[in-house]
Amino acid sequence: MLAIKIGLFFLGLSGTLYGQALGTALWRQPVGGNVIGLPSVQAGSVVVLSDDGTVRAFSGQGNPLWEYSAGELSPYITRSREGMNYVCTSGGVLIALNRIGRELWRADLGAPLIGPILIGWDGRLFAPTDRRISCYTPAGTLLWYKNFDHAIAVPPHQDNQGGLLFALDNGELLHINEFGKSASRQLPSTPSFLLSLADPGEKNSEKRGENFPLPVLVFYETGELEVSGADYPPIPGLTSPAIGGAYRQGKAAIALQDGQVLLLSPGDGTFLWTAKSAISPIETGSAGDEAGVLYDDRGVYLLSQAGSAAFDEPGQRRWFIRIIGATAVPIFSDDGMLYSGGRDGYLYAYRLETRTLFRKQSLYGPPPEGSYQLGAPFPDRKDYTNRFSEIEVRTQFARIRKALEEGTVGEQEKEFTAFLMEAAGSVRNSIKIAPAKPPVHFGERIQALRLLSVLGSQEIIPFLVDLFKNEPDPLVQAAAASAIGAIGVDPEGLALGAFTLGVVAPGYIKDESVLLAVAGAVGDLCRFSGPPVMHTGAAILVALAGGDKPIRVRNRALEVIRALRN
Repeated sequence: MLAIKIGLFFLGLSGTLYGQALGTALWRQPVGGNVIGLPSVQAGSVVVLSDDGTVRAFSGQGNPLWEYSAGELSPYITRSREGMNYVCTSGGVLIALNRIGRELWRADLGAPLIGPILIGWDGRLFAPTDRRISCYTPAGTLLWYKNFDHAIAVPPHQDNQGGLLFALDNGELLHINEFGKSASRQLPSTPSFLLSLADPGEKNSEKRGENFPLPVLVFYETGELEVSGADYPPIPGLTSPAIGGAYRQGKAAIALQDGQVLLLSPGDGTFLWTAKSAISPIETGSAGDEAGVLYDDRGVYLLSQAGSAAFDEPGQRRWFIRIIGATAVPIFSDDGMLYSGGRDGYLYAYRLETRTLFRKQSLYGPPPEGSYQLGAPFPDRKDYTNRFSEIEVRTQFARIRKALEEGTVGEQEKEFTAFLMEAAGSVRNSIKIAPAKPPVHFGERIQALRLLSVLGSQEIIPFLVDLFKNEPDPLVQAAAASAIGAIGVDPEGLALGAFTLGVVAPGYIKDESVLLAVAGAVGDLCRFSGPPVMHTGAAILVALAGGDKPIRVRNRALEVIRALRN
């Protein structure tokens, strides 16, 4: 059996002090074949894909958690902050698995992925195939898609403003925002790698997607690099093609194929430091491998098939690890663990640091870096009195349904969301949404809530929770609860808190339709998000199954509990 071999040695660095060589694996586990693609780590667990077509999850201590057989897989896995796992078959079928490995939905992309699924600020998915990018909600609704005349040469990267950057094989640099609005610029040749120079969370919502406002660091196979889209000074060329990079607070960390790591100040056009990683250039990866660099509060990390190395902010190497026989680029976790798959069919875990990267947590993982402002829109009100007349409401609903059926919501999403929120909350001043005049009929308010749930942005959860807590009409209140369940996430625990109070507090909800909707919504949240909400969700369901509740409610709660156990 060919095991991963670790080289233990010390090498000097140009411009840095000696670093410590590390190597003994903390644990290893069989994965049924070779690991393909970059593993995914989150919340003390790691998920890997293997070439036997199986998705496997392990705890940080190496205990098997679950596995899912998907058939032949593309080498990409993405996990959202709520623990959803998104994988794709080689035939182009996108599959969503929850935190415990249960399939929730699948969609046909028409072609296999050419890069990883990227996650937007509100959980939306950007799925890149050869000549197309598709945007889905976390529940699997197609919001929009873009087709291209040329193949995608550089897979999409996050632009740090909620959208995407990528390049086509004709040298066209493209930016697409969260609603599918695009802008492009022609480059002198096809790049090998791209890096947004916008800090996470920065955005100008009026300009994004127009006139290409983002500064982009563009790398070429020749080693040349330039900043496109902004007036930056010239930057000296590289001695070797870049295999990855990361940008943070005005500085770009870059890894080269020859094993060097550099820290660049794009604003000055100067390199702050250059260091050798002590990792052999053999198998370090190919140009365009975005997994090559991690840059956070702890420092700069090179991640390659040949091994990994860590540097502090001034450029001093802290440690390195040489790996022989890895089948994919490893991943480094927030708690200092490195996970690497070997040609012997094992996943290896190495404890390389005791420092833990602090991230602000909510009910799930770290909160998003920004907002699309869908949860509190300020609609462009039209100056006519019939905006919410029965005919106008039905016309708008038909327009929204058609866009959802065809996957052409796109740039209309904010307008649609604003209209539906106004219609659904028409009898009260909720979350900065002024009451509609005249008030919308309750049946149409329920339809508005159903359409909002299909649009599926988690940014409207506070609005839905507010409506559930304060709505006097029980049928609308029930529809608000069902909409929360259909979206599937409750990032701050607002919905579960409201459901708990509605079920167990003195003077709890008596209406059967509302209680039935709460049971279904809690079941949906538990299926989608798993352990983070399971304890609270189970308590709500047990309360709904109590003898003081109507028989239909008790039966529904027991039915949901049984379904969650299976």
